[in-house]
Amino acid sequence: MITVLEAPTREEAAEAVKSALSRRRILVMVGNCWVNYQGRARSILNPGERILIIKEDGSVLVHRPKGYEPVNWQPPGCIFHSGLEGDVLFIKAVRRKPREILQVFFDKIYFLAAMSLADKGEFSLHASEEEMQKAIMNQPSLIEDGLRIIAYEKKVEPGFVDVYGVDRDGRLVVIEIKRRTAGKEAVLQLSRYVDSLRGEHGREVRGILVAPKIARQAHKTLITLGLEFKRLDPKRCAEVLAKGRLGSLEEYY
Repeated sequence: MITVLEAPTREEAAEAVKSALSRRRILVMVGNCWVNYQGRARSILNPGERILIIKEDGSVLVHRPKGYEPVNWQPPGCIFHSGLEGDVLFIKAVRRKPREILQVFFDKIYFLAAMSLADKGEFSLHASEEEMQKAIMNQPSLIEDGLRIIAYEKKVEPGFVDVYGVDRDGRLVVIEIKRRTAGKEAVLQLSRYVDSLRGEHGREVRGILVAPKIARQAHKTLITLGLEFKRLDPKRCAEVLAKGRLGSLEEYY
């Protein structure tokens, strides 16, 4: 059930806020407000039009019209008090340990919504093959220590090599990336790249298939052809990229 009030009176808003907080519903308010905080420090946020979000776990977020970070916030577990002081609606969020008090005052309320939401979905952070490629370019040690990247999308007769480099012993390395379980075709594709570069340079070339998993039969073929497999989870690549700015491949090369 969702309760929505547009331009409510202060009395209507006060009643809706009290009901939502007592029933641990999510509360979203938009209006003109100011904020006082006392706790590990002290702050005052002067009046302005903002968005207040109170979640069912007792966390509080005050957002400005721009930016993704809240200007004021309180972690889960707050105890709430609300009511009217003259023409002003107040909401007080109290955290016991450490002792913190966040007070939000509204003199104009444009929108109010109270709701209960169900969310049991798990969050998974994964990367595409291109993002896995970027992560390897940015951090070659994901494959092995001492690897130095020379190029990406290198053109060879059978196609384009995902990542091309030199290992710590000076041997050429061809890397083929797959986001999902690598099959026999991926192994044969890598083998064609390796054979092409061996013929071109007349020297040893290592072939490494990078994927989260490899099919059993494909792994047997890989070993027979003298190639290597490196297990790399796309989630790990996403974490590497999340630590820095996600740029274009040209910036890593």
